[in-house]
Amino acid sequence: MEFILVVSIVLIALTIAVGIKAVKNQITGKKVKTFLGLNMLSFFGLLIGATIMLFSGSPVFAAGEAAAASVDGLRFIGAGLSTGLSCIGTGIAVASSASAAIGAISEDSSLLGKTVIFVGLAEGIAIYGLIISIMILSA
Repeated sequence: MEFILVVSIVLIALTIAVGIKAVKNQITGKKVKTFLGLNMLSFFGLLIGATIMLFSGSPVFAAGEAAAASVDGLRFIGAGLSTGLSCIGTGIAVASSASAAIGAISEDSSLLGKTVIFVGLAEGIAIYGLIISIMILSA
């Protein structure tokens, strides 16, 4: 696990350094896509490697404890995915509905109440994801 921590710190430092270099040199075009592709490849490679090492089991645990720890790990992953993906969906929904609402309100200010309802409905997606996470963790 120390190896994963060291690699993570190195990748974070490289990501920050590449970002600073990209901003200073004002890179455009294919170089940006190359930097982004390498960054995504290294991140997801590290994520897959860490997941494999996490669920491969540890000789420290007894047989029953390792299975219980594996199930707990899957619960945490499920809770994190439900919250994270619902928040990403909420961000996308609020971005489009709120910008349309601002445009509609600038045209006709009497539409404020109707547009707030649509933005609130979009924000409800995150609340549903949070509720599912709480249900997963409390089981």
